[in-house]
Amino acid sequence: MRDFRKGPPSKHGKVVVVTGASGGVGRATAQAFAARGARVALLARGREGLAAAADEVQLAGGEALVVTVDMADAKAVDDAAQQVVDAFGHIDVWVNNAFAGVFAPFTEITPDEFRRVTEVAYLGYVFGTRAALHHMLPRDRGTIVQVGSALAYRGIPLQSAYCGAKHAIQGFNESLRCELLHSGTGVRTTMVQLPAVNTPQFEWVLNRMPGRARPVAPVFQPEVAARAVVHAASHGRRREYWVGGSTVATLIANAVAPGVLDRFLARTGFDAQQDERDEGEYGGGPGNLWTPADGPHGRDFGAHGRFDDEAVSDSPQDWVSRNRGRMGAGLAVAGGLGAVAAGLRRGGRTPLRRR
Repeated sequence: MRDFRKGPPSKHGKVVVVTGASGGVGRATAQAFAARGARVALLARGREGLAAAADEVQLAGGEALVVTVDMADAKAVDDAAQQVVDAFGHIDVWVNNAFAGVFAPFTEITPDEFRRVTEVAYLGYVFGTRAALHHMLPRDRGTIVQVGSALAYRGIPLQSAYCGAKHAIQGFNESLRCELLHSGTGVRTTMVQLPAVNTPQFEWVLNRMPGRARPVAPVFQPEVAARAVVHAASHGRRREYWVGGSTVATLIANAVAPGVLDRFLARTGFDAQQDERDEGEYGGGPGNLWTPADGPHGRDFGAHGRFDDEAVSDSPQDWVSRNRGRMGAGLAVAGGLGAVAAGLRRGGRTPLRRR
């Protein structure tokens, strides 16, 4: 499906593609780019979420192009990229953000389920990157932003398929970055590693645990992630951005004492990722693994999840990271260590979680 929605004139704005744009971080990122006058192509499977996202882009001052696509289908992704170029002329920024997950111990995930998560959450990034490069390299400019996670470095229990995908993206992106630098092209790729984010994914994920899936504190609003993605898109020469003190803390702790972290997560990681017993409408269901979450229910989930009462809207560490040339990396590290202490004071809820 192709759907144009026009807001105020934005013909001189950047052309931005956002995958996984129907909800969560992708939805907030599309709004953030639109507020800067961008022409935003919204890629996802969920029609209800995409339609609402397009309206938000228009209201924010951008111009929206809706393209329904399964990011696990390489040919469909190529076709979607061509639709964007046909409509807007070129692609300046491509944001890979599509998500699927299974919330269960590894032994309770079927091979087909594990494969599907890998196809969406990893190969979807590969296919999106390939499609973007096809159009960017001939122009010798453009930026690809890979939306990552602290889990790109640190695996946690109940998230084996998702953690494997994020680790794979990390290695893939590093390899690609070296190749782009070697070629001398003006095309850039960068990665944004996110902390726990308040998104609807915790209702969407296929859940085989007795409790409702939840992020591990501290939790950030998706707008924090969106600001980081927009900044990275304009500063693509930097290889990576860490968002949130908890992400910094996680990566430092894993580099210094990974074995200790293994044991700590073995003790706390199961309980810290579950709320009350799951008896809700979406508990234990297929989530968005095989079909869009908004399809059978005919509803738009929006950018935010159910954790607005605890999620924070600002990250001092993120500001320091974006301005590290003036402030120095030491402040970012100090903020991260502070987040570790705060997380431990919360009673064992380690600051480890994904977007």
